[in-house]
Amino acid sequence: MTPTEAVEHAIRSRRAIRGFLPDPVDPALLRHLIDLAAQAPSGTNMQPWKLRVIGPSTRTRLEAALIASLDSPDLPAAEEYRYYPETFREPYLSRRRKLGWDLYGLLGVVRGDKAGMRRQTEANLRFFDAPVALMLTIDRDLEIGSWLDLGMFLQNLLIAAQGHGLDSCPQAIFARFHPVVRRELAIPEQEIVVCGIAIGKADPSASANRLVPEREPVENFTTWLD
Repeated sequence: MTPTEAVEHAIRSRRAIRGFLPDPVDPALLRHLIDLAAQAPSGTNMQPWKLRVIGPSTRTRLEAALIASLDSPDLPAAEEYRYYPETFREPYLSRRRKLGWDLYGLLGVVRGDKAGMRRQTEANLRFFDAPVALMLTIDRDLEIGSWLDLGMFLQNLLIAAQGHGLDSCPQAIFARFHPVVRRELAIPEQEIVVCGIAIGKADPSASANRLVPEREPVENFTTWLD
């Protein structure tokens, strides 16, 4: 495989994985992947990303606290920042619905199945049992340009992991649980909890991993100007 083919393969084969094998990831490789991610461009080289690698004892405590919080009346009703629009419109509504139907169809979760939804939420809060659990934050006083930079760092990390034979899942769910995440990971108030990241090897027996989201053809979102 040529370098060009290897890059294209990593980009095209990467997708959100929701079930991982317990195989450990070499800490030296993880450090290398993070270093690769940090080569992302950023406006005036601000490098606004902040990453926490969550070790076993901290992770056990965090996951227990997150799952316990599902039954707490004190859980915030919304994320610390708005990821999705307040009201979905087309074509975004149809795309969102199809992904949800496809995913929960694979999981055998039907409309109104509260126990099934709960199981999937708990799996999400356990980083889908991936061997590597990360938390990404950004300083609260930074502007949207720094969020774009952070996105490039995140994409670098996901693609670098794929290139090294590892799968991943960026997880926005943790933004909703930011008070618990902040408390358990000692994240100061001046940082916004952006997302978690699960990294490891995909479990081929996990039904959710058969999900392959559709992509729009180039002609649907590109305007070619003379």
